[in-house]
Order: sequence, then structure tokens, then C-alpha cells
Amino acid sequence: MFLFLLIAMVVVVAAVTLAVVGGGDSAALPEAAPEQLVDPLPAGRPLARADIDAVRLPIGVRGYRMADVDEVLTRLGAELAERDARIAELESGGGGGGGGAPPPPPPC
Repeated sequence: MFLFLLIAMVVVVAAVTLAVVGGGDSAALPEAAPEQLVDPLPAGRPLARADIDAVRLPIGVRGYRMADVDEVLTRLGAELAERDARIAELESGGGGGGGGAPPPPPPC
């Protein structure tokens, strides 16, 4: 049994040594270009649900890049605040419009 374990250990050590030393091309890995956020969020119109679903944040060495996440969240927060203000304005009757049709009842 001892002889079998000794032979198995020698084979494993030899295989690892050959893989490390004789690993082919000894050049270092090329520098990978850092991923950048390709901003799919449209600048000229309010965001839609499909815009949010299409956002793909690039992954950095230790997770998502904080600057890109902050940028997206700031934009979303600003647009949500703008929509909330507009909804509050319309609900208070200061919509600046006249006599349009009443809103449809909420779905049950």
C-alpha cells in the first residue's frame, strides 16, 4: 500500500511540475482593457422599464465599478424624483390643463 501511495505521489508531482515548467508560451498575460459602462440610458427622454432592464454594469476586479453604479443610481433617483413631483402636481389639480377625461379606475 505504501509503495502505491509513493508512486501515485511521484506521478502527481511530476505532472504538476511538467504543467508549470513546460506550460508552453512563457509570455505574461496581455493587459485586459478595463470594461467601461456603455450608457444605454437615453439622455433625451425619460427612462422606461426596458431601458433599466437593458443596463449591464461592467464588473471590476472586486465587483461592480462603484462610479458606474453611482452614475446610474443618481440618474434613476433624479428621474424618479421628477416623476413624483409631476404626479403630486397633477394630483393637486395644478396640472395646468383643463377638462381632460378623468383617469381610468385602477385595476382590481
